[in-house]
Amino acid sequence: MGVSRGFSFGVMAIVALIFSIALPAVVHAQAPAPAPINDGTTIDQGIAYVLMLVALVLTYIIHETN
Repeated sequence: MGVSRGFSFGVMAIVALIFSIALPAVVHAQAPAPAPINDGTTIDQGIAYVLMLVALVLTYIIHETN
């Protein structure tokens, strides 16, 4: 019985130590940053990709006919 009580106390001490280290970090955690506002660069990049794809297709078509 004495070994079981000592083991139980040791486990509880380790759990208490882990919580005492981890909980302050959880309590003081910051909220996630808001999503960035789209400033148009993503749209411009998408348009550039589409234009490059069109140029690639046109180049392929022109060189196939010659």
